[in-house]
Amino acid sequence: MSPSASHASADATARLLLVTVSLAWGLSWPAMKIALEDIPPFSMRTGTSALATLTLFALALLQRRSLRIGGAAAPLHLVIAGCLNVASLTLFSAFAQLVTTTSRVTVLTYTMPIWAALFAHVILGERLNRPRGISLLLCAVGLAVLVYPLIGSNDLVGLALAVASAVSWAAGTVYLKWARIEADPIAIAAWQVVVALVVTIAGLVVVEGTPHLSPIHAPALCALVFSGVVGSGLAYLMWFDIVRRLPATTASLGILSVPVVGVVASMLLLGERPTVPDIIGFALILAAAACVLLAPNAHTSETAPIEQ
Repeated sequence: MSPSASHASADATARLLLVTVSLAWGLSWPAMKIALEDIPPFSMRTGTSALATLTLFALALLQRRSLRIGGAAAPLHLVIAGCLNVASLTLFSAFAQLVTTTSRVTVLTYTMPIWAALFAHVILGERLNRPRGISLLLCAVGLAVLVYPLIGSNDLVGLALAVASAVSWAAGTVYLKWARIEADPIAIAAWQVVVALVVTIAGLVVVEGTPHLSPIHAPALCALVFSGVVGSGLAYLMWFDIVRRLPATTASLGILSVPVVGVVASMLLLGERPTVPDIIGFALILAAAACVLLAPNAHTSETAPIEQ
């Protein structure tokens, strides 16, 4: 296969993964809310992180894929990336859902592409070309429409936590791209989830003392399992593979459909109802995602996948 054909195939695979991970993460938001009805935040996140860890290590074993990490600095890179990409994101978002609606948290968390594009421009030198510029503009306007009703409300703590999730996730995405860790994507995902599990257990001991997983009703248990196995384990594996294949800006903008999936799922499963600003904001966010997913391939060194 020629290099150009191989690159086109890798790019198409990454874009398909973007759609899949968007669905997985979108559905995990109402699932987390359901789990939080019975389980405190640190206990819930310890459960999902443990399930994600088991899922990733089991997949690595079954597929006989290496969990080895190359490079002397790689362990430190993974600790930093794991704290930013997984631990901070999951904990901030869980606490945010306790003080504001799931749909709002979902949308605010996905201000991440704005921060990622800015970080990537400064740190990685990624260009803000026309499709990315249009996507950023649509994203900014759409999110502004959605955030505006929160200004001056009692949900400011939830807003701050959700935005903190976005900034942390963006920093972790760009950091991981910059670090260029030499390892199988499943190893990169698995060890970051392990870091998050250690951080979450430490928080659990300090805040909650011991895990509080009982009594737990069937919906909360199912939601916990889904969030851990699909929303964390499998989705993180796909996400870190996407980050290796695509520029950080393209990858982060490409999952802007997640909040739309999450809000629609919250409507169906949690009974939340969108307002007119919600509908306008969702439309703008979908348009931003379409600009990335349907844009022609950029044949530059930015988009070349990192070789294993």
